[in-house]
Amino acid sequence: MIIDAVLDEAVRNNAAWCDTMCRAHGLPGTFGPRAWTAPRRTPLYYPDAVTLTEDADASDVLTGIDRSAPGASVKDSHARLDLAAEGFRLLFEAQWIHRPAGLPRPAVTADWRPVGSRAELAAWALAWSDGDADEAALFRPELLADPATTLIAGHAPDGSVLGGAVLTDSGTVTGISNLFTTPGTDPAAAWAGALSHLAPDRAAVGYESGDDLPPALAAGFATIGPLKVWLDA
Repeated sequence: MIIDAVLDEAVRNNAAWCDTMCRAHGLPGTFGPRAWTAPRRTPLYYPDAVTLTEDADASDVLTGIDRSAPGASVKDSHARLDLAAEGFRLLFEAQWIHRPAGLPRPAVTADWRPVGSRAELAAWALAWSDGDADEAALFRPELLADPATTLIAGHAPDGSVLGGAVLTDSGTVTGISNLFTTPGTDPAAAWAGALSHLAPDRAAVGYESGDDLPPALAAGFATIGPLKVWLDA
């Protein structure tokens, strides 16, 4: 089915971004037949395992991760696992989203451009983290050298960051993640800015939940399936 193929692209694109983030921290993961796993604990907010197929089971994600201390997480990409018996609790649920190539793009209302220097990355990360320097350190300069990763920032006339996003090119689709806006900026502006940097023939994928989902749908995305994230308590 077409939706199944699109979902598979979204899942693998997101797993590729997780692996890129981990590699930027010197923590490479492994792509197996049914799951991506990281043998050492991953950076803040990033999963220790991601299921890649509908038939992935608990052993596919748990045997390859570090559970020596609480806090490991699993992205159940098809919302099919029940990890409660393994000591996990459900952290949150979300919806995968997809925007076909060729749709008209929303109008861009600010200066949106790729982050190209360490100084620009530092400003982007501080805006993303709402000024928390420890969280901002998640985004390391190594990301600027990754050919599949582009960080996009929107700028006000005074040069301050209005919002941003991460674009991950996986060959068939572009993933949009870590989308944010600073206070007073409409999320629609961030979606427009991110979409303006996609190749014309490239579909966009990602996932959102709660209040962050409606702006994505308004930008032309549709939901294509649920996901769950589990946390080792």
